[in-house]
Amino acid sequence: MRWLKVAAGLVLVIALGAAAAHATCRQRAFPLSLPCDASALSAPYHGPLKVVSVASFGCEGGFAYLWATVGTGEEEIGVTEVLAYDQSKGVWENASRARYCVHHRLPAYVQFWGCNSN
Repeated sequence: MRWLKVAAGLVLVIALGAAAAHATCRQRAFPLSLPCDASALSAPYHGPLKVVSVASFGCEGGFAYLWATVGTGEEEIGVTEVLAYDQSKGVWENASRARYCVHHRLPAYVQFWGCNSN
């Protein structure tokens, strides 16, 4: 019986050693520092109704909200947008509020400020 316990302990030590030898490094889901400024968050909104000014913005994890004015003159309008960071491209992209806000898929901070306005 004693030899059985010794053999089991030896097998366990060998198994743990093999597992440690084959350990791999996993990459983080997002870079340590995402660009969270008005310029980076405004970049996806270009064209005829581009961002003219930013009233407020904020980021948490890979998501952000942007309160901005787009367009000029009669086409000027205040908007609230939700964005998601595309790690493969290294840029922020518009995220569908219908997809993310309705199903509460956002961090609480972005959910509150990005989904509870116009």
